[in-house]
Amino acid sequence: MADLSRVTVWANALIRLHLDPAVWSFAFDNAKKRAGLCDYGKKRITVSRYLAARWDDDEVHQTLLHEVAHAMAGAGAGHGPVWRSTAAAIGYVGDRTHTGETAVELAPWVGTCPNGHLHYRHRRPTRALSCAKCSRSFSRAFLITWRRREISAATRRLAASDKTA
Repeated sequence: MADLSRVTVWANALIRLHLDPAVWSFAFDNAKKRAGLCDYGKKRITVSRYLAARWDDDEVHQTLLHEVAHAMAGAGAGHGPVWRSTAAAIGYVGDRTHTGETAVELAPWVGTCPNGHLHYRHRRPTRALSCAKCSRSFSRAFLITWRRREISAATRRLAASDKTA
């Protein structure tokens, strides 16, 4: 689990090293599934406080490198060859998207398939979904039933901190 104050130090150091700190800044955001973001309009690199609090240092550092590479490559680069070469040049070794755990304890929608597999959504499901673990294609035999759960303020605070329960 990464220390959030240390993440801020790393982010600001990367911005000083690779970008103009008079233009670019760092902040934490409240994303539950997305690890980081390069906001070209606000010239800000953000990292999910929820995911940074649960991931190890290397995962968070790689997220920071990923987003700094976006800022360096420019808005039009996407995840294309310019971004990939820029990211590799500054030490990024990951893929286009993260595969780490998300903040499932903050997902207000919990679904269960007939075989008991759990599924989490941060937004209300708008259509029928079936369990991908049970069937590779949509199957009514494996429909997920959804229930809404309340997330307490204490759970949100704990998830946003770098402390363990």
